[in-house]
Amino acid sequence: MDQTVENKAMAPKAAPMSESEKSAIIGGVLLSMLLAALDQTIVAPALPTIARALGHAEYLPWIVTGYLLTATAMAPLYGKISDVYGRRPVIYAAILIFLFGSLVSALAPNMLVLVIGRAIQGAGGGGLFALAQTVIGDLVPPRERARYAAWISGTWAVASVAGPLLGGVFAEHLHWSLIFWINLPIGFLAMAIINNPLRKLPIAAKNHRIDGLGAVLLVVATSLLLLALNWGGSAYPWFSREILGLVACSAVFWAFFALRLLKAAEPLISLDVLGNPIVLAGTLSMFLLQAANIGASVYLPVYLQSIVGLSVSESGMAMLGLLLGTVAGATFAGRMIPRFVHYKRIAMIGVSMAIVCIGVLSAIAEHASLLEVLILTTLTGLGSGTTFPVATVSVQNAVDRAHLGVATGVLTFLRTLGGALGVAILGAVALGYGLPLSSEGSATHIKLSSALPFVMIFLTTGITLVLALIVLALMPEKELRGRDEHAAPVLAE
Repeated sequence: MDQTVENKAMAPKAAPMSESEKSAIIGGVLLSMLLAALDQTIVAPALPTIARALGHAEYLPWIVTGYLLTATAMAPLYGKISDVYGRRPVIYAAILIFLFGSLVSALAPNMLVLVIGRAIQGAGGGGLFALAQTVIGDLVPPRERARYAAWISGTWAVASVAGPLLGGVFAEHLHWSLIFWINLPIGFLAMAIINNPLRKLPIAAKNHRIDGLGAVLLVVATSLLLLALNWGGSAYPWFSREILGLVACSAVFWAFFALRLLKAAEPLISLDVLGNPIVLAGTLSMFLLQAANIGASVYLPVYLQSIVGLSVSESGMAMLGLLLGTVAGATFAGRMIPRFVHYKRIAMIGVSMAIVCIGVLSAIAEHASLLEVLILTTLTGLGSGTTFPVATVSVQNAVDRAHLGVATGVLTFLRTLGGALGVAILGAVALGYGLPLSSEGSATHIKLSSALPFVMIFLTTGITLVLALIVLALMPEKELRGRDEHAAPVLAE
């Protein structure tokens, strides 16, 4: 311990960073985050065209699944690695891995190579999600950090809207490979923007090492679980030998990972971080909230088409209420957090409003008008959106700079995993109440005589939001640090 303190004392202090340099870094990392977010939405409209060009349409779901598997599994690893080796080399590595995967995907002569390229993309993209928030955490003290959550939400909003539009235009009017080629100039631009300013960010934790065995166990456990969630109810029945076998194998590897955390000299994820009540509650609330949000966003368009009677394009436009409401909620909460001592109440009030709105929607689902649906979903997004900055700032404020990367990585990991679990749970509810699914696991767009499947979907979403509210209520609050970061303890009590 004394040697570590001495090494920190002898280490040269980083040169002060100007506000313009901070803005350049934040703009660059958000641009790199936009890359990863776009590639979750831009591919879907091009899938039929890709199938015609490369054949083997039965493997189309793997173009999405391959990216999701590696992006989710790698997110917590990047946080730890950046804590040890510094943000600049690690974020550069993530961008370069992502761009290499884009190149492989763009040049793919067959479906197998394309799936491999997408998996490589995900391996880089998972780092871009976690590192963007970590770097912002390095630059801005917690008291001021919340307002940047709106920028992150806005980045996702742009990707959600622009991705499908660009994917459709490229596939229909130009060439499907452009959805991958477009990443190269954007990625190199992001690297050029952040190159010099990032040199001034100090390495947070020196004289540490990466637990390679723990990393392998985490990746395998996560991948097996995500495969079960993606294939359950679509490729195989939920209680088939294949799905139960994947779940059992995942549980075994999770047990080995937990044992490794207890036994390793320096575990991949610090037990002090995992045991911190603020980190635990903040990440769990984000997990539950994302399960509700992503799951509902998948089935809401199907409800709009099957019950309300909208076309595919009209239902896509109607989804903007939920999307823009979420961004507005995050923006509002980000501006309000510094003004409140009990800042978590902002999220609690927001989630409570979302629960009421989704409850009303479930009650009137059978005969709701389009205007009623738009109002309720917009208010639901507005309420749930308040949680993103509150949870992120709470978690980052609970740890010191040396643990910032790994804490943010865990938050990103559980946020993504929650989305996958939410889709799987609501998919099981949909099947159980007679909503037909296609072979790819998505709901078919047909006119239904009863809204019962959607009533149960909305009720399940509401229950998940209630659980998120309970976790938020139990989360301790710690006074947000200002610009004097040196006052921060190693870990919050």
